[in-house]
Amino acid sequence: MRPFWSALKPSSAFSSFFISTMNTDVLEIAGIRVEVRRKRVKNLHVGVYPPDGSVRVAAPEALSADAIRSAVLTRMTWIRSKQQQFMRQSRQQERLYVSGETHFVFGRARRLSVTTQTGRGHRILLVGNDGIEFHVPELSSHDQRRRWMEAWYRAELRRVASPRIIHWSERIGCNPASWGIRTMKTKWGSCNPAKKIIWLNSELSKKLVSAIDYVILHEIAHFVSPRHDEVFLKVLETHMPTWRQVRADLNALPLPAWTEG
Repeated sequence: MRPFWSALKPSSAFSSFFISTMNTDVLEIAGIRVEVRRKRVKNLHVGVYPPDGSVRVAAPEALSADAIRSAVLTRMTWIRSKQQQFMRQSRQQERLYVSGETHFVFGRARRLSVTTQTGRGHRILLVGNDGIEFHVPELSSHDQRRRWMEAWYRAELRRVASPRIIHWSERIGCNPASWGIRTMKTKWGSCNPAKKIIWLNSELSKKLVSAIDYVILHEIAHFVSPRHDEVFLKVLETHMPTWRQVRADLNALPLPAWTEG
């Protein structure tokens, strides 16, 4: 699922700077770096992605560079608007995993309390409605604490998402062959309709459960139709009439403190 994604048709030619690499063509169009990936698609697609508004194009294999430039230029106002939106959007501060920090768990803000202990083990516990206890070895490093917390978040997301995948699969009548959790910088979820595989963004463990429902429904709907067409939209409208608002709320939340674009 691509939060900021648009389909275009080619137009007239414009000149711009061009670089070719083994896997990706890079164009400079109106002062913006654009990555072009050629795929077996019918239409040209333009996406603007967080955290820094990078622009990527998926283009038909036979489409000329001039046609790609023209299509991107016709959407330049939209592209710059999306880039400015990302620049204005708040970002989570990088976590140090020390007492007093605020960490979000399924949309709820919780205050972290770190306790050091002897031995090599660690524990993470939810306390009440607004606390997290993090028991760590005395000499544990920041990197170790980050990895432990990330593993815990993934386990929590798996616990919450598992029954919801079953629920939405039964509602729609399409069961995934498998699903998993991974780090994703540009999508909340993705799927392979042919193999019926679903991936969820690990960051969903910090978002409201309604957002998790939306992403799962979105990906399973692609088993009905792999495109964002009327058939796909009908699945969303039928099973989650408020999906547009849920998506807007999800995309408006603070972006993660990614270290790379």
